[in-house]
Amino acid sequence: MPFISKIQRQTDYRRFPSSTPIVIDNGASYFRIGWAGEPEPRVIFRNIVQRPRHKVTGETVTIVGDHDVALLRYFDCTRSGPRSAFDNNVVYQFEIMEYILDFAFDRLGADGSKIDHPILITECVCNPFQSRSKMAELLFDTYGVPSIAYGVDAAFSYKYNQHHGVCNKDGLAICPGFMTTHVIPFIDGEPEYKGCCRTNIGGYHITDYLKQLLSLKYPHHMARFTWEKVEDLKMEHCYIALDYMSEARLFQNGTKEAEDKTRSWQLPWVPPPTEEPPSEEEIARKAAIKEKQGQRLREMAEAKRSSRINELENESHGLEFLLKQLEQVEEHDIRSFLSATGYVSRKEVESALVKVTQSLQKAKGEQAEFEEKPDAERFHLLNKPDHECTPEELKMKKRQVFLKSTSEGRQRAKQKRHEEELERERRNQQDEQRRSKNPELYKEQLLAKYKDLSEKVEQRKRLKTNGGQTNGNNISGNVGRGERLNAAQRERMRLLTTAAFDRGKGEDTFGARDEDWQLYKLMSKDNDDDDEGPDADEAELARLTSRLREVDPTFVPRSDNGNSQSVETPRSRPLTEEDFRIDLGVERFRCPEILFRPNWIGIDQAGLDEMAGVSLRRLPSKSTELEERLTSSIFLTGGSSLFPGMSERLEAGIRMITPCGSPIRVVKALNPTLDAWRGASAYAASPQFPAQTFSKQEYYEKGEDVVRRYQFRYHVL
Repeated sequence: MPFISKIQRQTDYRRFPSSTPIVIDNGASYFRIGWAGEPEPRVIFRNIVQRPRHKVTGETVTIVGDHDVALLRYFDCTRSGPRSAFDNNVVYQFEIMEYILDFAFDRLGADGSKIDHPILITECVCNPFQSRSKMAELLFDTYGVPSIAYGVDAAFSYKYNQHHGVCNKDGLAICPGFMTTHVIPFIDGEPEYKGCCRTNIGGYHITDYLKQLLSLKYPHHMARFTWEKVEDLKMEHCYIALDYMSEARLFQNGTKEAEDKTRSWQLPWVPPPTEEPPSEEEIARKAAIKEKQGQRLREMAEAKRSSRINELENESHGLEFLLKQLEQVEEHDIRSFLSATGYVSRKEVESALVKVTQSLQKAKGEQAEFEEKPDAERFHLLNKPDHECTPEELKMKKRQVFLKSTSEGRQRAKQKRHEEELERERRNQQDEQRRSKNPELYKEQLLAKYKDLSEKVEQRKRLKTNGGQTNGNNISGNVGRGERLNAAQRERMRLLTTAAFDRGKGEDTFGARDEDWQLYKLMSKDNDDDDEGPDADEAELARLTSRLREVDPTFVPRSDNGNSQSVETPRSRPLTEEDFRIDLGVERFRCPEILFRPNWIGIDQAGLDEMAGVSLRRLPSKSTELEERLTSSIFLTGGSSLFPGMSERLEAGIRMITPCGSPIRVVKALNPTLDAWRGASAYAASPQFPAQTFSKQEYYEKGEDVVRRYQFRYHVL
């Protein structure tokens, strides 16, 4: 199976005997694997899998964990995003888990598919039996491991730090992880699982929340807020505020302290090139190029025109020669003579000659010498009865009827335009005479008429929009569709409703009678002439606007003048260097705050400080002395405990839910991310480790009962 990764493969796998266990810290965020007894894991990578296709070969490759981003340009990742084997902190996608284990054993140096070393693998607190059983089945059947041991990662970290004197035998382990947060009470060095509690919030939710806030704050740079980059920003700049409201008030007031706490991330920015005005030489050069191109286009047009003229002249000569030949042919032989030419009669040839001659004169730029024939000659079949016409003449008669109606309509439209032009000239002359007599009075009359007409047009539009309903300020309000319809449209809706209601009664016989089809005619009528286009008032308003602009250059129409109802279109501006600067202010402590207030992101569960109180109340033996021993050694581990201020905030929160005077001490792991693997490595190297495992033979003999009853003991560490 081809893997793509920048992690080097180990070469000393054969040096370790088969009795040396392999230690795996299977976290939801990172996967760590190494040899028992060593201080550091050999291989660390993100616990995700991606299987894209190569853009050229189409081969599917497996990308596990961290990879070189430059390689992704060769693969199509649109259909295969990063996938995890975890649901919260429980492994449930064992197909993905198999890819991860294949990659981990391959990078550890394993040659074959069989792993002949005992395995110690971490799991979450109170891991479901089905997940543990599936993991055992995968390790035994696929890799052939001889024995397996399961342990809780937070417990290994606690015991490792207890061995180094960081925490006591009795204490509370609080582990804010990647997907979940656990609280585990320890009594006499062993975890008390009955007092455990869990909240489904962790570092993943903090990163996702920060990514959302930055995307909303800087929408121009959403593509730059990748998951990896936001994760780095979170770990580098976020912190826990001791008092969230006081911290937020600093940023709200814009104090100097808030400015000092603001961090900036400058994105690459290149200033746009400044366009200098072209020089005279450049202008002359462009003008010469433009003139040359224009001359070339004119030459091409002239050549095309000459070619067209030659074609038309050849066609005209051919038609004239054909007419001369027809003069020598008998009348009854004309049809057979013209069969090879594509024409039917002498009239058709003459008509074609007329059209070609007109086209030729138009191409040469000459005036047409042909006058349109009178209607009596053009439409000579209209007065001839149908019973006297041949079938061909009937077809020609229908065509002449259509042509005559079209010609008459064109003449009427032309006459109407001519009359409107005369009326416009007459009105302009009258306006000019009134303006010359008294310009100020003429201007006032125009403004008054413009105001009345514009209010009338706006009122009509408002009625068309919401049926005359307003919100008290002459501003259109939101009303239903029925109130926006006019009388004709409401009548049409009533007819449709009635027809639909009648169809639901018994047999549908609508349309059987001729009277039913009258309903369609009524429904198709729409007397709303306002939608047909601009009416006379709008045309007059446009004329008044144009006239007022001529008379008064300072006149601004209402549509251009800003008012309370108009919405100004935002103008785009070029992005500056400040637009490419990402400022992290309140986001630095707002995002990690969800560990204490999960309801901010819609998770109705307890925060870290409340979880400690819940865990203390769940203990089987409730005594003040035991609670004081536990609260005097509150241990923090996990990747999300690395935020500055976590210990102080947690101590302040727990102090508020414990009795006054209770000893409270919060300590942090030596290395919150690696101590779980180090503790497991130290335990796997001890002589008591083989007694804590169950073998492949036991699993096959006893079945899943051995997995169900399995429980790890941590007293050795």
